[in-house]
Amino acid sequence: MIADNSWDKSHRLAGLRRFAIAITILNLLGHTILGFEQSWIQPFVGIFTAYSVELLLEIIDSKINQRSPHFSGGWKNLVDFLLSAHISGLAVSMLLYANERLLPIAFASAVAITSKAVFRVPVGQQTRHFLNPSNFGISVTLVLFPWVGIAPPYQFTENLSGAADWILPAIIVCSGTFLNSRFTGKIPLIAGWVGGFIIQAFLRSWIFSTPIIPALIPMTGVAFVLFTFYMVTDPGTVPSKPLHQIIFGASVAAIYGLLMLNHIVFGFFFALTTVCIFRGINLYITNYLESTRFFTNTPKSPISLIPTK
Repeated sequence: MIADNSWDKSHRLAGLRRFAIAITILNLLGHTILGFEQSWIQPFVGIFTAYSVELLLEIIDSKINQRSPHFSGGWKNLVDFLLSAHISGLAVSMLLYANERLLPIAFASAVAITSKAVFRVPVGQQTRHFLNPSNFGISVTLVLFPWVGIAPPYQFTENLSGAADWILPAIIVCSGTFLNSRFTGKIPLIAGWVGGFIIQAFLRSWIFSTPIIPALIPMTGVAFVLFTFYMVTDPGTVPSKPLHQIIFGASVAAIYGLLMLNHIVFGFFFALTTVCIFRGINLYITNYLESTRFFTNTPKSPISLIPTK
């Protein structure tokens, strides 16, 4: 068991490092070449806020539990500790569009990091956060700040033309496939999400006469590719077993379809947040019932989205 935990931790850390590098490069290219609409100061605000909140919450938690902070022990530990915050800060600033205003970016980053400390459920002898941090921060900001929107999808390829329009998505797909197959093991979840998205598009077309091309057209954008390989697959907040992953991904697609039928915008983010919330509730109830021995001899539901380990 120790060896397995060590292996999982090392792979998760390796995945975080590569993810952090990839999103940093994408932001640098975005603000210099691709055509990102946000100002240069916004990613720095997102990162600074995420770092500050992450460090503050860790200091408070270490004081309460009378232990050393996880970032202590040298600069390498500090860098590894801040990888998750780095990713959240850049993701928020890259995907939100608040014109030149900085408060919504700082707010979304703070909500993203704080959610990991506030919204937790018991799993075995430990607790874990169940909300995708970046996605939750973005979702809350979109609800509370109606004048804030999502960055226009065209910004990822605004200044590209010809073969470059195909090369960038291909690079994202290849790198995302490598990361999720080699380090996170979330390829079944991607399959469930993409397959579910196609199915919901055809169902909307068949039942509600939605034109099939507009229903499928989001799949052709870089935003969809980024969401598929780097947002919905967050290893800390999705199931680990392949079947549960497929159900999770398909559930996000189903909720997205329902949101579209009700003309609710920003469907990707709200759908993922909704599924994460229901998964957290399911996990909490399951753990509670098991702790009170109600499930002593009862097999686990085959439709549960919750991995037991």
